[in-house]
Amino acid sequence: MIGYGADLVQKLLALSQQTAILLQLMIVAILLLVARLAAWRLEPRLERLIRSIQHPDHKMLRFAVILLRKLSWFIFVALCGIALLLMHAYGWPGSVFVVNTAMILALTWLVLRLLSQMIKSRPLGKTVAYGVWAYVALLVLGLTEDAALLLGAVGFQIGNFRLSLLLIVKMVVLIGALLWVAIGLGNFVDNRLQRTEDLTPSLRVLIGKVLKIVLIVAATLIGLSGLGIDLTVFAVFSGAIGVGLGFGLQKVVSNFISGIIILMDRSIKPGDTISLGDTFGWIRELRARFVSVVTRDGREYLIPNEDFITHQVINWTFTDALVRLDVEFGVSYDSNPHEVSKLAIEAAAACPRVHAGKRPVCWLTGFGDSSVDFVLRFWIDDPREGLTNIRGKVLLSVWDTFQEHGVNIPFPHRELIMKTPVEISGNS
Repeated sequence: MIGYGADLVQKLLALSQQTAILLQLMIVAILLLVARLAAWRLEPRLERLIRSIQHPDHKMLRFAVILLRKLSWFIFVALCGIALLLMHAYGWPGSVFVVNTAMILALTWLVLRLLSQMIKSRPLGKTVAYGVWAYVALLVLGLTEDAALLLGAVGFQIGNFRLSLLLIVKMVVLIGALLWVAIGLGNFVDNRLQRTEDLTPSLRVLIGKVLKIVLIVAATLIGLSGLGIDLTVFAVFSGAIGVGLGFGLQKVVSNFISGIIILMDRSIKPGDTISLGDTFGWIRELRARFVSVVTRDGREYLIPNEDFITHQVINWTFTDALVRLDVEFGVSYDSNPHEVSKLAIEAAAACPRVHAGKRPVCWLTGFGDSSVDFVLRFWIDDPREGLTNIRGKVLLSVWDTFQEHGVNIPFPHRELIMKTPVEISGNS
């Protein structure tokens, strides 16, 4: 009889625990629904209020909008906290594990989503947030050891080395974190280098790229060693990787090496005005694989580094920004060539962009079929502002000057002399 009573008590306790868990699940579901409805009603009003602020700080405005997008989670965490206080105050029978766990997981998710905004890549940020939240959930639920055993059981053997899902997860997490730190540190040092006036632009870029590569390689090796992986295991794959680099990544490696050569010989640097084929513009940035060239029409061309090694490149500002330009024209034979040369020089010198320190020159180059031909030469020190436009302005100035002084610019014509007069007759 006593044993029967003990069993009954245990059953009643188990039933009460199940009932308490179900009630807590219902409470969590109701709180989540209330939080969603409240956020749905409040979010538009709060956003209009924030955007109505005169002259807002754009960074603060963006941060406020991000917080508004998470308003439902803020409300849910607050409601869970209030529910826990009330449950403790009124003597909730048994444990409040479900509500407490729901609040912890919601708060963790909220913090992770806010911190993931620091990562520029949104997919990467979401992946990190989901991964860390999953680990925290397992930790709170006390399932970390079970999950580790399950992941460790799935894998395969490579010689004396076993590759399991658990090891892959640890590798991704550890190496990913180290790479993130390495890239962030590399970008920080690179930004500081770009502000250093003691180094040339090419040397700054070269040091920045080499430093990033060293940091990435070091982070990868440290991560593998930290996981207890013998790096000699990868010696088996080194031959295959070398063959793959030789065939599949030939262009990539070639562009990378070409980029290093460009940086070392300083043939081009950011800010230089260059011509490569039909592309004329100035260099905005030197990257590991390509060079960013911005043209006058605002287009940005990403030209492989190899092209700057194998093709002829005109660097208008390699040693000096001073550039000589030529324009050709012809005048009629009844013009005084001495006067024409003088007027052309004055017309070119009157243009604002023509360099005042080097006076233009004008030379007679030949006697054409219909005109006396000249070449007008002048200098500019701002090729980045364009070449065609300054040529056009100089020609317009020459035209206006010639019109003012009665100098004619002929067009091709032919004079026919008939030895035998020809009578033209027609029907009246």
